[in-house]
Amino acid sequence: MEVSLIFLPLFALLLALIDFSLALFLRATMQNAVREGVRYAVTYQTSGGMCQDASIKAVVKSAAAGFLSDAAHDTKIKVRFYDPSNLTTEVTGVSSNVPGNVVEVGVEGYTWSWIAPLWRTASPFNINVYAADRMEGLAGGVSPPCR
Repeated sequence: MEVSLIFLPLFALLLALIDFSLALFLRATMQNAVREGVRYAVTYQTSGGMCQDASIKAVVKSAAAGFLSDAAHDTKIKVRFYDPSNLTTEVTGVSSNVPGNVVEVGVEGYTWSWIAPLWRTASPFNINVYAADRMEGLAGGVSPPCR
């Protein structure tokens, strides 16, 4: 009898601990993935004949420990470029990835459902993470890769 009174709250506490730990792990993994994407972006590297944006997204996907491996998550990875004099307006077009501009890589709108919804709610955990850095200079006369 006493075991049943102790087991239920103990089990709920254990599930809550695992649930919150997984949510923190997921957010930290996504933050690391976008940081890796920015590190890759500032060097102007491209892989496998892809343009720069597609290469950056591939790096983010590979660093996300499989959480972004589904093709449905491709739209959640964002690559944006900004002029350092105006960081509120995105620079678009072919020459947006010129040296000196700021690149921002983010994962927006990634949702994760709780294992055991607490307080009788089933609202998912939404993750939005970003990282940014200034683009490095290119060797003399070399133009930036395609976007």
